[in-house]
Formats: sequence, structure tokens, C-alpha cells
Amino acid sequence: MSMRKVILGATLAVGLGVAGTASAQQRVQIEFWHGLTPPPGQLLEQIVADFNAAQNTYQVNAAFKGSYPETMTAAIAAFRAGTAPHIVQMFEVGTGTMMAAGRAVKPLHELIAETGVQIDINDYVPAVRGYYALPDGRQMSMPFNSSTTVMFYNKDAFQKAGLDPEKAPETWPQLVDAARKLKAAGVACPFTTAWPTWAQVENFSAIHNVPLATQGNGFGGLNAELRINNPTMVRHLNTLVEMQKEGLFRYGGRDSAADALFPSGECAIIHGSSGLRGRIMREAQFQWGTAMLPFYPDVQGAPFNSIIGGASFWAMNKGPNATRSAEENKGISEFFRFLAQPSLIAKWHTETGFLPVRVAAYEAVKASGFYQQNPGTDVPILQMLRGPGTTTENTRGIRLGGFPEIRVIMQEEMERAFQGQQTAQQALDNAVTRGNVVLRNFERANRS
Repeated sequence: MSMRKVILGATLAVGLGVAGTASAQQRVQIEFWHGLTPPPGQLLEQIVADFNAAQNTYQVNAAFKGSYPETMTAAIAAFRAGTAPHIVQMFEVGTGTMMAAGRAVKPLHELIAETGVQIDINDYVPAVRGYYALPDGRQMSMPFNSSTTVMFYNKDAFQKAGLDPEKAPETWPQLVDAARKLKAAGVACPFTTAWPTWAQVENFSAIHNVPLATQGNGFGGLNAELRINNPTMVRHLNTLVEMQKEGLFRYGGRDSAADALFPSGECAIIHGSSGLRGRIMREAQFQWGTAMLPFYPDVQGAPFNSIIGGASFWAMNKGPNATRSAEENKGISEFFRFLAQPSLIAKWHTETGFLPVRVAAYEAVKASGFYQQNPGTDVPILQMLRGPGTTTENTRGIRLGGFPEIRVIMQEEMERAFQGQQTAQQALDNAVTRGNVVLRNFERANRS
């Protein structure tokens, strides 16, 4: 049976649980804001359409609100105005901000307890579930499109450069060597990176088990301080600066700006979201492969696991003095239950490259033979499981308030280093100084 038939069958099955009670009544309207561009954004909106078609009680209205930071800003402003959406897709680095948002959010554990809708949250992959949970395990938001950073490489370009197209560089020294050979073969852009801080600071720190911040990267409390000016991180930023001087690395811009440089064939290697896979499949006119992120082999214990990116879905209250009706909360819960189907998650995973966030979904895809038939599609999962088998306080994720603003600061300081205006050490020292101001402001604003 095809994955499409499986998902449709499950869709209709879930629909039966909520259909029939309001066939002649006005549907309960549920506003849903998201920040996913096509192709995953199109698939997400199709999932919404499938939910609406499967029952006649609730109508989820999906609206694209721009980039993840733009979506977060819009949702916060809407809450203050008393017009917040019922559901907002919030990127993972906004988690600390949402955790401290008080009445703005309706925690998932409260939502499902009040509505009685059953969601098997314990079947979610622990590294994903824990990112969006309180220290005591209570779930705050609904995991959905979780990703991690991986390496995509152009096999045709590798072949042209005399490199083994079936063997991606495993370490940073190997990546530098491959980039030199690609340049010598006439490749104008051997290497680039999307999401510069996520790939080259946040995931880099996790893979090398070095702290991004104290207090377990913020999980331990609001009084965390940045630690990204450590020797390992300084060494790495200096490597990127030197690679750029040599014509081996191109800075492609902030956030996802560099995504287009790989599927277009312009750059031969990119570090980007595993969720970029769908776009590469659609656009690339060359043979390509997927591999784990490289590491420095002389760093003790490396490589450790990478950390997740992507986003989760948060239920929001309408405004400071406006609550949701019981019917609205039930509609939010039913939509979340729909999204929790293993068959739906499996389809989302195989078509987009995002992680299968439920164990049952991963097992179903594995049993189907998909990973054998599509080499590289299991790389994100295997990379998440790399290392000693358990996460450390440096590898479980990031829980820093105001982190989207800190990301902008890090990108600004990295850019000044790439432009030759300061050294790698100065860039990271400045990012720590400026970023700690953001953390202290957030701590004062949210101190209980």
C-alpha cells in the first residue's frame, strides 16, 4: 500500500471521530499562522485542507506570515491587540520566549487535559519532545516539523574534481581539502552554509560538546550567560574566515538566504536544514548526496549528537483579557490529534526531509524499506543519535530567552569578521557581550 493511501485512510478515520455533530451548523473557526515556504509550506496547507475535508465541525484557516521571526513578531503583536491566532508555528529558538509568555500561550498539557483529546506524547522522540517540555516533563507545545542541520553535496561536482562522489568529507580538515579540489576544478563556490548560527555555532557547539551558554544552555534558569567565545568556537569561525579568503567558502546571508545556492548548482556543498531536501529534490539538475556534519577529530569525544531545529505548534489565548471558548479549544486539540497520526508524520518525513517526530512513524518508514530505497534519508536521524547515546547539557538544545535577537547579533558579528573588520575572537567576544545584555533584559522582564 502506498504512503499516500495510508495517509488518506488515517485521515478519514480521524475525521469520523469529530464529524457528524455539526453538519448543518456553522463550523468553529480556528486561525493558524505558520512560517513555512514551499514546498513544505504547500504540503502543510494540504494537511490543513485534508483535516477540513475529513470532518465538518472545525475549519482551520492556514495563513503564511513570513519568516519564522516575522511570524513570532506578528503573533506577539496580535496577542497584545487581543487578536492572536488560535495556533502559531514557532521556531525552536523562540521556545524560551514562549515558555515565559504566561497567559499568551495555552500549554498543550492543559489543553488536552481540559478537552479530553488523546495524544500519545510519550511516543514522540525524546530529543524532540524534551525540547518543548517543562523540566518536569509537562508538554508545552505540539512537536511537528523538527529538523536538524546536515550536509548536502553535489556528486557531479565531486566527480569532476576527482573526489569520490560516494564519500562526503567527515571532518573539517577533509572538507577544506575537498573545497580546494573543487575550486581547482573550476567550482566558483565550493562550500556555503544556510542558517549560519544554527549550523556553524549552535549545532557546531553540540557536536563538539562545548557550551553555548551556562545553565545547560539555559535549561537550568534565566540567569544563563553566553559562552560562544570559547577556544573551539573561535578556532572554527577562524577556519571559515580563512576559507573565505581562499575562495573556498561563500557567506550566503542570514537565516535561510543561502538555501538556493545548492539546488541551483552554484555551490557544491551546503550545510542546511534536513528540511531543504524537498526543494533539492524538486530543483536540482545533478546527482547529490546527504551526509552528517563534519567535526574536528582532535576535539575530545567528538562527534556528539546534533540538535533540532524547525518548529512546534503553540496554542495561544486570544489576548490579555480574552479567552477561548471550549469549542475553540476542542478544535485546536482535534487538529493536534490529527497531526499526531504516525502515518501523517511518516508521509511528512518522507516528502520533506524533516524528522519523523514519533517513534511509531520512524519504525513504519524503516519497515517500508524507504531508507534502503532512498539512501541518505536516515542521515538526520542517525546524526541525532550520534555520540555516547545520551545527551549532555551541551547537546540537548537551547532554552535562552530572547534568542532570536541573539541570533541576529551573532550574525552581525560574524559578518564583520567575514568582511575583515575584526578577528574571529573579537567577533565572538562582541557577540557574548551584546548577547548577555539581551539575556539580562529578558531575565529582568520575566523574573517571577
